[in-house]
Amino acid sequence: MELGLKGKTALVTASSKGIGRAIAEAFASEGVQVAICSRTKSDLLNTASEINKKYGFEPFWCICDISKQKDIETTVDEVKKQFGRIDILVNNCGGPAAGLFRELEDKSWQSAFEQVLLSVVRFCNLVVPDMIYHEWGRVINITSISVKQPLENLMLSNSLRSGVVGFAKSLSNEVARFNVTVNNVAPGYTLTNRLYDLAVHKAKSTGQSHEEILADMAKQIPINRLAKPEEIASGVLFLASKQASYITGNTIQIDGGYIKGLL
Repeated sequence: MELGLKGKTALVTASSKGIGRAIAEAFASEGVQVAICSRTKSDLLNTASEINKKYGFEPFWCICDISKQKDIETTVDEVKKQFGRIDILVNNCGGPAAGLFRELEDKSWQSAFEQVLLSVVRFCNLVVPDMIYHEWGRVINITSISVKQPLENLMLSNSLRSGVVGFAKSLSNEVARFNVTVNNVAPGYTLTNRLYDLAVHKAKSTGQSHEEILADMAKQIPINRLAKPEEIASGVLFLASKQASYITGNTIQIDGGYIKGLL
């Protein structure tokens, strides 16, 4: 399938590892000019090098803490200087700290708010106006199945990722007439460092090993396995494509059938 993405420019946030990295690789495989960012320079260098080996194109990279306004401004400015414009914005971030309501202090809420929700708002504030001007753009937010079905012990993620969905739906209505689409991808249990860390955290309170917890997660999924980051990336690639030009304001779960609800 010709996706119509060759020559476009994509900025993928928090993209030196896991799902973000898989998305960056997927875009590179389609001839997209890719910009990646994360907080750790060594991870960025490694990811850029690996993508270059596979696809003959080294992504542009920036060090960016997405919870900081100044870092976001610098990243967007540098990407625009490098490529001229940003056609596709993928807002990805690591998950906030696990915890129950009674365990969380104000500072945890504030940190999660800046990381999960405010980062999306800030990147969109800087990128979407140019998309409107050029009358073409794709905004894709990586959320979680928690926006469809809250997950145990993830109060911060359950609350703030749902905020991203509300923001995206509202924004999609405002920019649709400019040929700019805004959608969310809600990954299910995916083999990433984040999932491993959650399993380790849960193991401390249950007496199970983290291996047993990961196996139990897989048993809850009709496909009977955890997702690969590349499988999430494929969904993002489609939403960015010309074939998805009439899809906007939606949250698409990629979860192997985990969510049982109809809506």
